Amino acid sequence: MAGIVGLAPLLLVIALLVRLTSKGPVLFRQVRLTTGRCEFTIYKFRTMTVTRGGPEFTVPGDSRVTRLGAVLRRTSLDELPQLFNLLRGDMTLVGPRPETPALAAQYPPELQFVLHATPGLTGPAQLRLRDHVCFPPDVRDPERWYVERIVPARVALDESFLRAASLPATVRVVVQTLVYVITGRPPTA
Repeated sequence: MAGIVGLAPLLLVIALLVRLTSKGPVLFRQVRLTTGRCEFTIYKFRTMTVTRGGPEFTVPGDSRVTRLGAVLRRTSLDELPQLFNLLRGDMTLVGPRPETPALAAQYPPELQFVLHATPGLTGPAQLRLRDHVCFPPDVRDPERWYVERIVPARVALDESFLRAASLPATVRVVVQTLVYVITGRPPTA
């Protein structure tokens, strides 16, 4: 709660900028999965136009991303409304990426265990395997590429964290996240 109160001025400025720079709602809402594959609504600042379709995730050069949205995504400021998901208990501070039901349904059976963990606002996989870094520019089927290439790599990182979850490990990921937000460089180890 203190984080939300402390960040209230920044949240208000970002909300105003989103409202002034593109048509549509300030917040993006999407159904994701939490502990035990239960559904919840995740909140983010809207970074894309509302009139176009496309995959459930972005790929390099995605024309749906607004100019402000690109900045918010690069700095991860678009994810600040997830503090409300944290407060509600839908998410934890550090954990696996919260997945959509449609994409989760495509996970290979041996990787679906990760969908039973509480998703995190940040995590090792979110830091090291950002979508804009992972997708080659010429990928023809982004959804298939995501499920076949990125999901196994993400789950491996998440599994390593979940098996050795501790306060020091959590603090390390939080610090790495703050360094990433400030410098734009993902952790190397």
